[in-house]
Amino acid sequence: MLKRFMLFAVMILSIGILAACGSNNDDASNSNGNGGGKEIDELKIGFVPSKDPDEIITATEPLKDLLKEELEKEGITVNNVDISVGTTYEAVGEALSAGTTDVGLVPGGTFVLYDDGAEVILTSTRAGLNNDSEDAKDWNDNKPTEGTDEQATYYRSLFIAGPSEKGQELAEKVNKGEELTWEDLNSANWSVMGSSSSAGYIYPVLWLLENYDKSITDLDSVVQSDSYGSSFARLAAEQTDVLVAFADARRDYAEDWESKFDGKNDIWEDTNVIGVTDGIYNDTISVSKNSDIMDDELKAALQKAFINIAETEEGKEVISIYSHEGYQEATSEDYETEREAQQLIRDMK
Repeated sequence: MLKRFMLFAVMILSIGILAACGSNNDDASNSNGNGGGKEIDELKIGFVPSKDPDEIITATEPLKDLLKEELEKEGITVNNVDISVGTTYEAVGEALSAGTTDVGLVPGGTFVLYDDGAEVILTSTRAGLNNDSEDAKDWNDNKPTEGTDEQATYYRSLFIAGPSEKGQELAEKVNKGEELTWEDLNSANWSVMGSSSSAGYIYPVLWLLENYDKSITDLDSVVQSDSYGSSFARLAAEQTDVLVAFADARRDYAEDWESKFDGKNDIWEDTNVIGVTDGIYNDTISVSKNSDIMDDELKAALQKAFINIAETEEGKEVISIYSHEGYQEATSEDYETEREAQQLIRDMK
């Protein structure tokens, strides 16, 4: 009798275990319809306004479906991808820190400024240029600037003089091999970007410090632009004499220079380089440390997703809006030079 009771108990226990396993399998299948993984209602991505916001929104629209597809392969279902362009670089950094944006495509300088609440997961690669000289005259002697097949993990910022009388005066002096004085630079009207922009502020400040022991804040006439497009528009209209921008910016705005900004000639004839900064480590894809949905699984999936997207023709077209050509995994330590640059600027205040 005891043996029969024990055999019956074992059978009941086995049925219960099998039922529990079946229930768990059903739950896993229902989690994302893929037999496992997780489901995210919305993934929020913020872009910095290095170009016209409408242009960025239009160009990156296909990224929504591309990301969904790639994340699905990693077992993560995303119901909606929301893409926005911040009003400033700092606005995107603040959104990452606050957790109101999950992913940000931001320069190294912006990441470093907000790395208490942001974590870098990828750095971009871009086409190298046929010029990489620290001598401004070399850039003018070898116009136009063109891309090469080599991939680069850094870029430079250029001081670009425009077609105004003052801009031409500064360019002529550089092209004669003469050194510009602080008085030369201070007599010009300048256009810069926000203080967390690597190419549009931080590295130009370092160049001024190294060469003149001065900063952008020491210049008498400076306007902060909301995008590089605005900077080039002002330069073409001769409202400003000099702007600072990433080294291949003129390639990006060559068509707009004449069609939208009413440049008198083509951009290569109307502009000249008068200063060249040290190399700047490339833009980042950073994630929020305070996002409700961000965890190690999603970070790893995003790394794979963006790397894979950049290897497709459609993906290359999307990321070309920022002159990105690919991505590689990155760590915070990669941006230590940026961190030192930020500290120098903080020490000046």
